[in-house]
Amino acid sequence: MRSYQLAKALLFRLPPEKAHRLTTLGLDLATRLPFTSALFRSFHHNDPLLKTNLCGLTFNNPVGLAAGFDKDGTHIRGMSQLGFGFLELGTVTPKPQAGNEQPRLFRLIEDHALINRMGFNNAGIAALAQRLAKQPRIIPLGINLGKNKITPNEQAADDYRQGINLLGEYADYIVINISSPNTPGLRELSRREPLTELLQVVKTARQQLRHQAPLFVKLSPDEDREGLEAALGAALDAGVDGIIATNTTVSRENLRSAQQTETGGLSGAPLKTKALATLKYIYQTTNGKLPLIGVGGIANGQDAYERILAGASAVQLYTSLIYAGPQLVGTINRELAALLRRDGFDSIQTAVGSAV
Repeated sequence: MRSYQLAKALLFRLPPEKAHRLTTLGLDLATRLPFTSALFRSFHHNDPLLKTNLCGLTFNNPVGLAAGFDKDGTHIRGMSQLGFGFLELGTVTPKPQAGNEQPRLFRLIEDHALINRMGFNNAGIAALAQRLAKQPRIIPLGINLGKNKITPNEQAADDYRQGINLLGEYADYIVINISSPNTPGLRELSRREPLTELLQVVKTARQQLRHQAPLFVKLSPDEDREGLEAALGAALDAGVDGIIATNTTVSRENLRSAQQTETGGLSGAPLKTKALATLKYIYQTTNGKLPLIGVGGIANGQDAYERILAGASAVQLYTSLIYAGPQLVGTINRELAALLRRDGFDSIQTAVGSAV
């Protein structure tokens, strides 16, 4: 879309966070203008082949928005107009927190990537609950939960419990984020013993709710096989409903941008190979028993198709949306449907894991 390329040239002259605020504000305003409805319809590709079921949820298509883009649920209306099958909000923490000092978000333009060290900046679970209580349900919503930076790991389970208690009734699915590299010590919670204890608390809290949303754990691409097996063992023992693979990486391999020296989590194209390999290993290790959502470096229909063939029932994106623009979701869905038909699949489900 040429108009977005022109807009991107201007936006990329601004600091990334300011550009993000302007873009989402413009999108939200555009959804309220009557003459934009045809434009938004062009972003949707409603193909029955793409309808998929995941943990009892039905998505019109398997392409979702990854956590991090809309932490506080302030842009649900706008983002739902871009053709996504589902949105994931957060990461949100019990108490509001400002996150890390700015600058904390960096474009690696030559690499089609971002580095962020945002630090779970969000308005807290109470603010999100108030907003969702007034928000009409447009498409399925996941809620990604984290712990506050000041909460010691020994008390982390209580932070996640608070998130479940207040937000569980609004979530179509819940994500336990233990894999962001930007909260000190958070990834230590993926070890078998602390993760087992954490998930026991979380599941007990969920059992008290009238609506018991499916529970996912989001894992890091930087875990070695021993670490992954430990985390997966805890997840399987706890009876979680699925895994999100993966979060951002601290790896800095084969980058060209001068911004590569910034600390934080790397997302976008350079993460693709690592995230795909991690997803495939998780699918093999669990014998396909856990539904998987694949995320990391997905920028076109072929990327999405590879994740599905490797075991993902759905996929998510964020960084590629920044580089490609609002038409990306529709493009991915059109390409994905064509690939499924080319190879003789009659549904997403029949393709899942077929190349593993």
